[in-house]
Amino acid sequence: MKTKVLKIDYLNPSEKYLKTAAGVLSSGGLVIIPTETVYGIAANAQNNKTLQRLYDIKQRPLDKPFSYHIERALRAEEFAQAIPVAAYKLMAKFWPGPLTLVLKDKDKGSVGLRMPDDEIALGIIGLARVPIVCPSANISGRAAPKSFEEAIKDLDGLVDLAIDAGNTKLGLESTVVDLTNDPLRILREGAIKKEDIEDAAGKKIILFVCTGNSCRSVMAESLLKKRLEEEGRRDIEVLSAGLMMADGLGPTEETRQLLAAEGMDVSRHRSQRITKELIKKSDLILVMERMHEERVLELAPEAKIRVFLLKEFAKINDDELGIEDPIGRSEEVYASTYGTIKEAVERIVKII
Repeated sequence: MKTKVLKIDYLNPSEKYLKTAAGVLSSGGLVIIPTETVYGIAANAQNNKTLQRLYDIKQRPLDKPFSYHIERALRAEEFAQAIPVAAYKLMAKFWPGPLTLVLKDKDKGSVGLRMPDDEIALGIIGLARVPIVCPSANISGRAAPKSFEEAIKDLDGLVDLAIDAGNTKLGLESTVVDLTNDPLRILREGAIKKEDIEDAAGKKIILFVCTGNSCRSVMAESLLKKRLEEEGRRDIEVLSAGLMMADGLGPTEETRQLLAAEGMDVSRHRSQRITKELIKKSDLILVMERMHEERVLELAPEAKIRVFLLKEFAKINDDELGIEDPIGRSEEVYASTYGTIKEAVERIVKII
């Protein structure tokens, strides 16, 4: 019996077809689906009979596990444990995209995870509501299929459903990076180059946090960026965020003027709210007040060893380690806050 084929338009994928494919997966069937790299055979990872069938079809050794495909980056935490900061950096940089991360699983082994950059694949995976594995749609040892015709050629009648979306966008397999040990290892160089992986994973990220991301953290971010540029440092990325719910606000006028006086233009700065993703990918998180530290740790308790009060980390000897919020206060308060932050930044440039 031939495999049922559903032809889908990438620009306007049918919700009905996506739900049909998801239903087949949920019930234990095998479905050929497109990704941005190559076509894959998707399967319900919770169904042992389905997995055995997939191994048989691909003629793949049982000791070679399949990677999971997920539709949201933070779902990685459902499958892996002790995820290193470098992994979160790579997720932020390359997911969704052609990158498979090998992480420690919850049984002292390892697990491969990928978030494809393909709306059809992501839609099916999300709607299936079961863990999905998705190896390339070919017999082991043969070329991975870049088009639907190549995918169905050897698998017609062997899988339950196939999604025809034409040619894949990249036609190259994903890059596979092992992060179960430090330093990371690149197991397969695919669509993402080795040097791009090493650059993204190796760059230290420093995150400044205040309340609204419109004054204190903006000052700190701008001052540190300027000093790093003066030092010729390109190994550090500097970010800032706030606790408030509002995104997209500009800096306060007082902040803009103080920084402009020293040649820093922050007119394009827009506030962003602190998120788990920002915290998890940051090597060092510097906050202005104790309440900021508490909020950061509420979102990501595992970041405890990476969170410091700015004055504390800069080793400024002062009975009061918090840096007061100048918003709505006088120009003198703004200037005092700015001076404190500038002193702290000058100190941490010598540390980091």
